[in-house]
Amino acid sequence: MNVSAMPAYATFELADAIMTTRHVSCLGDLALNPLFRRECKSVYEALQDCRPEPDQLMQLYIQQISQVERPVLAIDHTAWLRPHARTLKERTYEHQPTALPHGIPVGIGQGYSTIALIPTISGSWALPLRHERITSWDNPIGKGAQQLAQVCQYLQHRPIALFDSEYGCAPLVKATAAIAADKLMRIRCNRYLWSTPPAYSGKGRPKIHGQQFKLNDSQSWWAAEQTLESVEPQLGKIRLRKWDDLHFRGSPKHPMTLILVERLETVTGRLNSQPLCSVWVGIQMPSLAEIWQLYLRRFALEHWYRLAKQTLHWTVPKLSTQPTV
Repeated sequence: MNVSAMPAYATFELADAIMTTRHVSCLGDLALNPLFRRECKSVYEALQDCRPEPDQLMQLYIQQISQVERPVLAIDHTAWLRPHARTLKERTYEHQPTALPHGIPVGIGQGYSTIALIPTISGSWALPLRHERITSWDNPIGKGAQQLAQVCQYLQHRPIALFDSEYGCAPLVKATAAIAADKLMRIRCNRYLWSTPPAYSGKGRPKIHGQQFKLNDSQSWWAAEQTLESVEPQLGKIRLRKWDDLHFRGSPKHPMTLILVERLETVTGRLNSQPLCSVWVGIQMPSLAEIWQLYLRRFALEHWYRLAKQTLHWTVPKLSTQPTV
């Protein structure tokens, strides 16, 4: 047997053990799997000595999707909590949802940013193109913009990037302005937007912002450029509206299109949901009937996070060396 290939063999056997072991309490449990025919220490050696090159792996994935006319990408981040690893470097405060009604959704650990390819029609799978740790001197918005730029330079067609409400802000719009990608971002329902300023009157400083658009105050809204009503099997009757040429206060030079989705009545007769507010920043926007359903494809990335943590036991190892983590 080739000695130089032994770490690779151990990695393949470790992958088989991960996919066939249902309950894992620690990393050593994987060594007890019959498919892992090595000593317990080989589990750690497989993680330490055999790691695929992320750039080559990303390019290999992109080659498989080169025929997709308009790829759909989703960007988000998740936390790997390590509250008891006091000697682990680069620990930061991370957002972590909790099931407790008054629980604090903050933990200590490390954050990871992911950009994945999402199917445009149906299915809950996602193909992660890059999955990297967010360092203590970086943030999710900066890391997500960097990953989007790395992926777009190898794509043959202009993609559509989907973002959650945490990314729906002016810093992301400015950070991704030079990237050849269209963006669809969800924004919070209490955000303020501004219209295009009026023409310069010739006196004083030219205005940067126009009329204020308060998402939580319908009295500040003006007539929408397009309105569409439809009946969905699971949501009931909904109303879609859009407003063009709006912008964030911090990015007045980057116009956006606001898409507002409201549920007028539900199948069960109970209505207690907030409207879905999202903005489009790009060149060619899909139709109003398609774009709001396109955003729902972003949740496939949440399923991938659940697969990685619950089925593939990603957060089970208690690693301490920074390159391995």
